[in-house]
Amino acid sequence: MTRKLSLAVLQTALSDDMNENIATVSALVREAAERGADVILPSELFANHYFCKTQEEEHFAKAHPWREHPCVVAMSALAAELGVVIPVSIYEKAGPAYFNSIVIVDADGSPLGVYRKSHIPDGPGYQEKFYFRPGDTGFKVWDTKKGRIGVGICWDQWFPEAARAMALMGADALLYPTAIGAEPQDPSMDTAARWRRAMQGHAVSNCIPVAAANRTGDEGGQVFYGTSFICDETGAVRAELDRTENGVAIATFDLDEMDRARAAWGFFRDRRPDLYGALTGPSEA
Repeated sequence: MTRKLSLAVLQTALSDDMNENIATVSALVREAAERGADVILPSELFANHYFCKTQEEEHFAKAHPWREHPCVVAMSALAAELGVVIPVSIYEKAGPAYFNSIVIVDADGSPLGVYRKSHIPDGPGYQEKFYFRPGDTGFKVWDTKKGRIGVGICWDQWFPEAARAMALMGADALLYPTAIGAEPQDPSMDTAARWRRAMQGHAVSNCIPVAAANRTGDEGGQVFYGTSFICDETGAVRAELDRTENGVAIATFDLDEMDRARAAWGFFRDRRPDLYGALTGPSEA
């Protein structure tokens, strides 16, 4: 029997009211499930407005232990009801530490565990190092009831090493929840196209489908550019949303066909890890 995997990405503008956002995302999850999605990806930190634009101590109160986070609780119940997998992006409090994390909720509603964002950006409008420690989980791939998925978070998606690591761990697809848009230091800069191209490159060089879910809307002058998409193993976009629309995009993949393509292209056969020491050594001047 052919193994199929249907991926969905959700795109929406968000308020600064967590309960309202959970309701908005839940409605889109239901729509995606009705349309046949197996794995449904909301965007990064969907509980609130993106709060990392500035350094404000009050935002630490938005974090919760991952098992108790209201978004995890709500999505777990929904996943169990609908029989779908939902990677849930949260602000996590772990004792005195704070992380930007993903909880993978399986199709029976059970949380499989947590991945903590490895690469933490720091710059105008994206001051995440004030709020999050660099992740301590390492990259992870999750055996869900619908397939084996690798999930990175936003800035992780720019690093080919992260994608390759998850592919080497046997991922059937790579997913990236995201919050990205305007660059406050340079309003003329538009990174939407290069954002896509970076991930399309991961798809090509790992022969793997890639899905990215972004938010939309103007949050106090920071405009998020949407353009959520799903591409196949050739990097070709199979489903997408535009810069402003709220909705669901879905694409279905034949996992056996993906396996054959991955073997035929020989990227993993011809790797030379013995030559890659520079990837883990110190940067040279």
